[in-house]
Amino acid sequence: MIRKATLKDAREIHRLLLIFAKDGLVLPRSLMDIFEAIRDFYVFVDEERVVGAVALNICWEDLAEVRSLVVHQEHGGKGIGRQLVEACLAEARQLVIGRVFALTYQQVFFEKLGFSVIEKSELPQKIWGDCIKCAKFPECDEIAMSIYL
Repeated sequence: MIRKATLKDAREIHRLLLIFAKDGLVLPRSLMDIFEAIRDFYVFVDEERVVGAVALNICWEDLAEVRSLVVHQEHGGKGIGRQLVEACLAEARQLVIGRVFALTYQQVFFEKLGFSVIEKSELPQKIWGDCIKCAKFPECDEIAMSIYL
């Protein structure tokens, strides 16, 4: 089941993000950051346990980012990631956001959802604030992708 995250989910979201951040697949986020941004998150819950999470971060009046997408390895390949991203896209449409982007290593996954590869230079400088926290900065090897809604 997908739902908006609650404060009680923050520690489980943090735990999931740490697993993937350790391998450099997502940016690490502190527990405090997750608490502060909890309203941005959706979670997929299986038997009361958070097994997937994603956040829709609004960047500007017509731009948002899908970020921190993680699904526990035991639940991979079941369409949970797709459902989480679709929840973000539905919210973006409701908010009348014209474009959503993602920085990812999962190009094929996002292409199946209608995203296209773009040049990182197409994204506003403001979004790079989080990149400074990344060990790969400034030699980012993530793929920038976006979808127009």
